[in-house]
Amino acid sequence: MNQYEMVVIIVAIVMFAGVLRSAFGGGRRRSRHDRDEIPVAAAAENDRLKGEVQALRDRIAVLERITVEKENSLEREIEKLRDG
Repeated sequence: MNQYEMVVIIVAIVMFAGVLRSAFGGGRRRSRHDRDEIPVAAAAENDRLKGEVQALRDRIAVLERITVEKENSLEREIEKLRDG
């Protein structure tokens, strides 16, 4: 076996091992810090943002109701002035 054949065999073995490792979930592992704490922090941030979005939606609903009421009352006042 000459040196070129040996290089080809080594490259083939390394490629085959890489394919197996990626197929079966091997490879670099994340540390415990990465696995546990980041999702917890992200979940807390997600919950906080959901609460903030809900509060903003409630405020918008109140503002829409006030705006509609003012438009209706203004319209009634104009009609009273026309009639009177």
